[in-house]
Amino acid sequence: MRSQWECLLKNLGEWQGSFTQFSPDGEQLGDTPSILNLEEVNNNQTVRLTLRRFPPNQPEKEQVLEFTDVEQNIMFCETGAFSQGSTQWIASSQFWAEFALVEGDRRLRLVQMFNQAHQLSWLTLIREKLAGTDAPERPALTWEQLLGEWQGEAVTIYPDSRSPETYSTHLKLQQEDPHHLVQQLKFGTGTSVRTITSTARIDGSILHFDQSTLPVQVLLLPDGASSNCPREVKPGHRFVLEIGWLYQPDHRQRLIRSYSDKGDFLSLTLVKEERVKRF
Repeated sequence: MRSQWECLLKNLGEWQGSFTQFSPDGEQLGDTPSILNLEEVNNNQTVRLTLRRFPPNQPEKEQVLEFTDVEQNIMFCETGAFSQGSTQWIASSQFWAEFALVEGDRRLRLVQMFNQAHQLSWLTLIREKLAGTDAPERPALTWEQLLGEWQGEAVTIYPDSRSPETYSTHLKLQQEDPHHLVQQLKFGTGTSVRTITSTARIDGSILHFDQSTLPVQVLLLPDGASSNCPREVKPGHRFVLEIGWLYQPDHRQRLIRSYSDKGDFLSLTLVKEERVKRF
């Protein structure tokens, strides 16, 4: 298994893209072109990150950071995918998470930000490609593009010294009526297999899973992306934050942060799925 530093190096290169901010309802609030360069310096002992942003009608903004190891609050997967963010939900404090998925010459990142009232405040979608490549962007995601049966493999890593866990996943999404979808998710191995069935209410580019005590929404976004999170985090409830990416018509990745009912960060899971049946 690669070290966290080796996984970080999977992100080296000059990434050209943009930061697009959305409201919780999916309204685009702004778009800022960007260039992010990640390079090895000091005889490959250091990684330097240079982020240049070009806000409309404003001066260029530049940020430079250097790393000699991987910080504790960021976790990398074998593919180079990573996530960082709040390791504990605390009342009256901002709460956030960043996700990044890598596929070939393209990268997709998402930031979910919750305000001090525990409510989803805004999201930033960051779509990037390596300089000198012409990797096309995917169309905006629709729920119709997700219908079918998906089989995949999940790898869960932990912030402590526990070994990663690998297990199979099976996801079935079908339309129940013009206004609802039914989702069945099965994951695990042997006697630890779990099955979760839920119903989503279709509301344009939002899927509302609002039948539980902690309502969750899936926001469908440009470039085949999706954001899955509660509209409001409440004490005493386990919850997850997730990015999804339909990077090919029948291939998808998901990256999931899991939190306990006390608000503690528990694990990070990367799921790679392939559609085996269309509905």
